[in-house]
Amino acid sequence: MRRSNDGIFRPGDLTEDGWESVVDDRIDGWQHTGLRVAHLGDHPLTLSAGDVERMIVPLAGSALVHYVSADGESTRRLAGRRSVFDGPTDVLYLGAGTSATVSGQGRIAVAEAPTDQRRDAVYVAAADVAVELRGAGRSSRQVHNFGVPGAQGAPDAAKLIVCEVITPAENWSSYPPHKHDVNVPGTESELEEIYYFETAVARGTNAPSEARPFGMFSTYESDERPVQIDARVSSGDIALVPYGYHGPAVAAPGYDLYYLNVMAGPGSQRAWLITDDPAHAWVRGLWEEQQPDPRLPYTPEATTPGSSTTHAPTTKGAAS
Repeated sequence: MRRSNDGIFRPGDLTEDGWESVVDDRIDGWQHTGLRVAHLGDHPLTLSAGDVERMIVPLAGSALVHYVSADGESTRRLAGRRSVFDGPTDVLYLGAGTSATVSGQGRIAVAEAPTDQRRDAVYVAAADVAVELRGAGRSSRQVHNFGVPGAQGAPDAAKLIVCEVITPAENWSSYPPHKHDVNVPGTESELEEIYYFETAVARGTNAPSEARPFGMFSTYESDERPVQIDARVSSGDIALVPYGYHGPAVAAPGYDLYYLNVMAGPGSQRAWLITDDPAHAWVRGLWEEQQPDPRLPYTPEATTPGSSTTHAPTTKGAAS
């Protein structure tokens, strides 16, 4: 398990049967979460049945998922979206013991968590995804809570917690830095976390062909267990956070930043409870005097600041 500045995994570091990036328990010390990322093309991708639950997330384009469980077989089309910066997508949750083949055109991510608990498949339409605007000012970001406990429309998974975050150019997210690496009932959960990143020229910005979108991401120790990532990230990069404070994730000027979060842990309760780094927790208080970034929300229709949305109301207190 790499726990330093090389903790960022590039596409191709772990590949398997058409998947360009795979994170699972074959990585030393990694136990509770997994991720697969691939381009869809001429040949379907396969997901074997076993003690693992999954969330299929179109990143760009659409997908057709044929799946088989103890209850029979079914097919679901995921309409997807043009890119991760075009608002929420529809997603499909598959419980443990379900096999699947995925075909189509575009790019997909599959979030995973090992479990022997069986759950029914759940389709979440893009229009039903709970969307939040978190933070304020330069800490504004947009969060799609399609796999978060208690979020409207999200499946009741056994272990898996999944969401995605859009951070406009020059903004900070995963801030203040926070952790979830010990079990403190009612206060903090013990969760591994995966960050999958994509970057793009900021919406509405003209950039030269040589532009290379990027952001920055940081992780550091919260106790005696050493961990450190101080990295430049771009599309396809993956950061593993086994423990420790993580954040900020910063979108560089001129470039928007996206990340998919995958979390799960050893606890019997599926909960996302965090503790801020006490050196920086006070920053949340500044948001009370600031307004959300008017560039948000990002949706396929919203190409100008201040566009309306029918999703969840703005909140300022969460961490992603």
